[in-house]
Order: sequence, then structure tokens, then C-alpha cells
Amino acid sequence: MRFLIRAAVLAALFHLGLPAMAPAQDVTLTSRDGAFAVSGTLLSFDGEFYRVDTVYGPLTLDSQGVICTGPGCPDMEAYVARFTLSGSPALGAVLMPALIEAHAARRGLQLTRTAAGKGLTLFRLSDREHGHLVAEIGLRLGSTDEGFADLVAEEADIVMAAREPFAQELRRAREAGLGDLSQPERRHVVALDAIVPVVAPGHPVQALEIADMIALLRGDITDWSALNGPEAPVSVHLLGARDGLQQAAARRLLGDTPPAEGARRHPDARTLDRAVARDPLGLGLTRHSATRAARQLPLIGGCGMRLLATRETIKTEDYPFVAPLFLYTPARRLPLFAREFLDYLQSPTAQLVVRRAGFVDLMRDRIPLRQQGDRLAQAISTAGTEVPLSELKRLVRILDGAERLTSTFRFRNGATELDAQSHANVAALARALEAGLFNGRTLIFVGFTDGAGAATVNRRIARDRAEAVRDAVRARATAADPAAVALRVAAFGEALPIACDQSDWGGLINRRVEVWLR
Repeated sequence: MRFLIRAAVLAALFHLGLPAMAPAQDVTLTSRDGAFAVSGTLLSFDGEFYRVDTVYGPLTLDSQGVICTGPGCPDMEAYVARFTLSGSPALGAVLMPALIEAHAARRGLQLTRTAAGKGLTLFRLSDREHGHLVAEIGLRLGSTDEGFADLVAEEADIVMAAREPFAQELRRAREAGLGDLSQPERRHVVALDAIVPVVAPGHPVQALEIADMIALLRGDITDWSALNGPEAPVSVHLLGARDGLQQAAARRLLGDTPPAEGARRHPDARTLDRAVARDPLGLGLTRHSATRAARQLPLIGGCGMRLLATRETIKTEDYPFVAPLFLYTPARRLPLFAREFLDYLQSPTAQLVVRRAGFVDLMRDRIPLRQQGDRLAQAISTAGTEVPLSELKRLVRILDGAERLTSTFRFRNGATELDAQSHANVAALARALEAGLFNGRTLIFVGFTDGAGAATVNRRIARDRAEAVRDAVRARATAADPAAVALRVAAFGEALPIACDQSDWGGLINRRVEVWLR
């Protein structure tokens, strides 16, 4: 009876929607000690688990614990893992094929690539010695919209997304029994990108206020002379309305306001980049990863601080418009090969592939305090009664000799919920602790806030957030030795701003928890 109860529990935990055996046939699964058995119709087998329709309902059983008999039993040696990724070309055009190829090489598998029609490409991974087909990965390029639609329609197993799902996409996924796609365990950050404004190389405007950029994109400013540029009309260049990054940009920058009338739409970021480079009056909004011929414009706040999208500022989210690239998975068990592929994507080997493909990787970098002179200079220049110089001396005393890790934690709209990239940072930092990468060292979780409110209140808020992040990392690192690494907390409130608080985006990126290594 314990066997059947365990099977029922597994069935509740793992809903398998994988390719079923065709046709489905009867099987009997017997425990290896012969004490218990269950019979039914084999619904699917993923190389690791059987899913059987029985008199008790659908049950999921670990193949290592049972012996299968009957006409429906699969050939364990001939099993092929099959799964399909669908969605954004930002991921699927170059990056995912490169990652599949690298994963195949790492496992010593032969890779062949064929077009299967209807926008689907099949990657077949075979054993080099015997030619046995091990896995077949489908890759369908369309849009982030289409990726989520394919998942709901059971035409895909993994979504390639250049944005987080919209409310209606979350609702449809829940209704289809795919789980809550907004949960961190359903979301896998593969690489980082950013939304950046670009102009032609010789354009006289050297930087843009955020408010002015939004006004240009909306068409509220239509002539460059309003920004001390030439007396000439502005031509706006955007990605297609169904492009995931364009949708993310519209939501974060434009809200419900439509873009400027007459804005030119481009099918992809590289095409937009070339078009803006040829347009002396153009302003484009595109991907950092696709910026080649055009020139990125720095963003400035009301206090004059400049922010440029670089590898470092994208990793730390010190640049305000970071755009992670995601894979979304349903709340059902994927084939073992697919799960191993998802794990591989977080490895240093895979992240080197990400970097070579032109994106920002997820690997942690270190930034010594001495390389952060601009931030310290800004803090000293704005020191006053709320943040006296004595507080800045305390900051330097605590952080002197330490290095800032690019793993930074930020919160959605100033709330206590971490954003998507920060959730990924929690998992990555926990893995590093479990691997012993910081043994014998001290990690300091340092909380900062915006300048709204009293300094004493801000320091308390900053400490609360720093403690919450430290506790989340500690709870996730279940296999780490708690005595091997000291986890400390410090809080400085508004003492070290990255941007100006005069704007909403400035306050948002100032509210953060940094991680320093000593």
C-alpha cells in the first residue's frame, strides 16, 4: 500500500504532459521486491518516469523502482527524449542553437539540424559510436506571444521569452493546468540584455534625459531643436509591435500611450540598428546586444548623473532598463534530457557561449571599491544633515578591502518582492555557497534606499531588505556548510545613490541590496 500511496503523491507532484506512447497500451508495474504491483494504460514515459492511467487515476512511477511487463512497455534502450522550444527570435535565432550545439559537444553527441516545415527546426542528438538517437529538440521561431500560445496549445514544452508573461497569458496557462508561470521555479533566466536608445554616430545630441526620451518616443517632442539639437524633425525607429523587447519597452516607458505617429517599425534589432545608423535625424529603441553601427545614448537624471548600458551595469541592474531573456517551463515533468539541458544553461561553460553570442552572461564579476569613485564622489557632494560625512566614513570603513559582486537584488516598484533577475541571483548565489566558492570568506549584504523619507527610517528599511535577501539565499543553499562562510548585513540607506531620486526610475534602482565579498 505504501507503494501505491507514494505513486499517488508523485502523481500529484509531477503532472506529465509529455509525448504519449502511440498507441497507448496496457502495462503492469511491479516493485522490484515483488511486494506491490499496479496495472493500467501507459500514458507516457520520459526516460525516467512512467505515467499510467489506473483505477486509482493517473499515477507517476519512478522507473528505477519498478519492473515493467506487458505489451505497452517501452524499449528503455530505444527511448528518445523529445521536447520543443517556441518563441522569441532574440533567443532562438542564434543563442539557443549555439547552446544546443555546445551541450551536444559536451556530452559527446553527434548533432544534425534539419528544417521540418512551419518554422520548426529539429536538432537531433545521437550517440557517436552506435548512431542511437538520444534526443530530438524542436525549435520554433515566432514571437514571445506565440511561444506562450504554443505552450497552452501543447505545441511546445518550453517558451523562449524576451519579456515576462502578461496577465492574460498567466491566466490561460493556469486554466490549461500548466501552473503559475509567474513563480520563480517556472522561470529560467538564460542571458541578459537591455533596452537602449540609439542615434547615428555623428548625431550632435550626446545624452538624453529619461523624460525627454519618453517624450520623443511618444511624439510629444517632434523636433531635435527642443533638445539643443539641429532644427529638424525627429524620426522614431521601433521594433515590431509583437516583438517581446518592444512590448517590454512599451509597458515600462510608454504605459498606455501609443508611440509617435509615423514611427518606423523594423522586423528585428539588427535591421533597426543599421537603419538608425543611416538616419542622421533618427532615434531608435533597441537591444544592447544588437547595437553595432548606431551609437548608444547615455541616460541622465535631473542631477546630471549618467548611466550607460555596459556589461557591468546590466549585470548589477545599475542601468535601469535591463531586459533578461527567459525560458518558461510548465508545472509538469520534462524529459530528463531537457532538465539536464536547463541545468547546463547555468554553468560557466554555457555562459561563455552566451557571451560569445553577444549577450551579457550571468557569471559573477567583482568590482573593487576603488573602481567606484564616481558613486563615492556623488555621495560626498550630496552629503548633508541626512547623510553626514561620518556615515560615508562608516561605509568606507566597512567596505574597504572588499569587492562588490555583480549579483545585486532589486524589488518590483519598491515593494518587498524581488524582480526576475534578482530571483535568479538568489539561486545562483545559493549554488555558489553550496559549491564552497566563498569558503573562508565573508559575504556582506548591504542595503540601500532612495532619498524619500527620514534617513533613520531609510536605514531601517535598508537593513530589513538586506536581512530578507540574506535569509532567502541562506534558505536556498540547503547543502551549504553554514560555518564555512560568514553572512553579514550592513545598511546605509540613501548614502550611495546610483541615480537621481527626482525620477521614478532613479528611486527604483537606488532601492537595492548589494553583495560585497571580503
